[in-house]
Amino acid sequence: QVQLVESGGGLVQPGGSLKLSCVASGRTVSIYAMGWFRQAPGQEREFVADITWSGGITRYTDSVKGRFTISRDNAKNTVYLQMKNLKPEDTAVYYCASRSSTLSAYGYWGQGTQVTVSS
Repeated sequence: QVQLVESGGGLVQPGGSLKLSCVASGRTVSIYAMGWFRQAPGQEREFVADITWSGGITRYTDSVKGRFTISRDNAKNTVYLQMKNLKPEDTAVYYCASRSSTLSAYGYWGQGTQVTVSS
C-alpha cells in the first residue's frame, strides 16, 4: 500500500500563490505516476495535473495550464503543485493520488488540503 499526506493549503487572495506538497510512504516503488485532483463544494472531483515518477512527463487540465506547475522529488518521495495567479474558482479541496501503471486508475488518495482563494 501507499500512504499519501498533503500539506500547504490555506487562504490566499486572488492573484496569489500557494505550493502544495504530497509525501508518499509505504510501497513507493510501485508508483508509476502521481497526480493532483480537486473538489469544489457541490461539484465532482476533477483532475488537475499529474506527473510520471520516472520520466517526469506532465499533464494538466486546460484551466490551470500556464498557472500551475507539477513537479516531483524522487529522493523525498514528494510531489509538488506550485499554483500561481490563483482565482476564486480554484477554491477546492485538493487531493494527491497515485497509480501503479498507465492502465490503472488512481487507487491511493490523501486526505486532502483546503485551498481557498478569496479577498
